[in-house]
Amino acid sequence: MGGKKLEIKQKVKIKNRKASHEYEFVEKLVAGISLKGSEIKSIRMQKVSLQDAFCLFIGDELIVRSMHIAPYEMGGYNNHEAKADRKLLLTRRELDKLDRKVKETGFTIIPTQLFINDRGLAKLEVALARGKKLYDKRNDLKEKDQKREISRMKY
Repeated sequence: MGGKKLEIKQKVKIKNRKASHEYEFVEKLVAGISLKGSEIKSIRMQKVSLQDAFCLFIGDELIVRSMHIAPYEMGGYNNHEAKADRKLLLTRRELDKLDRKVKETGFTIIPTQLFINDRGLAKLEVALARGKKLYDKRNDLKEKDQKREISRMKY
């Protein structure tokens, strides 16, 4: 045992597919998450849902709310709450910039992707987003269908 950490055999990458349909992303940032031991174990087992998750400022901290991390099966009495608020770790400059944008212009902060980086740390990609109108959603679906038809014609 040369002191090296065990490599994670499978890559964990959980996406919020609904977010790209509902929102137009303006800017993306990668933030760390403050987690308990049983939470990171559940994330490694890919038992996470970002479906209804959103971010908000409480005081001067950015919190992700209603991100569902399933309780760890072997957790016992020391297990975590599934939909607890979790603190996001960003620099003060990034937090101030996001706070200013959210207060001024009607943007919202949406978690788009949860992954484990090469050092074994859980990271959450958040996007500064603006809600799409119904006609924007229809145009996106039309473009997606057209691209699919073109790719079928090539083969």
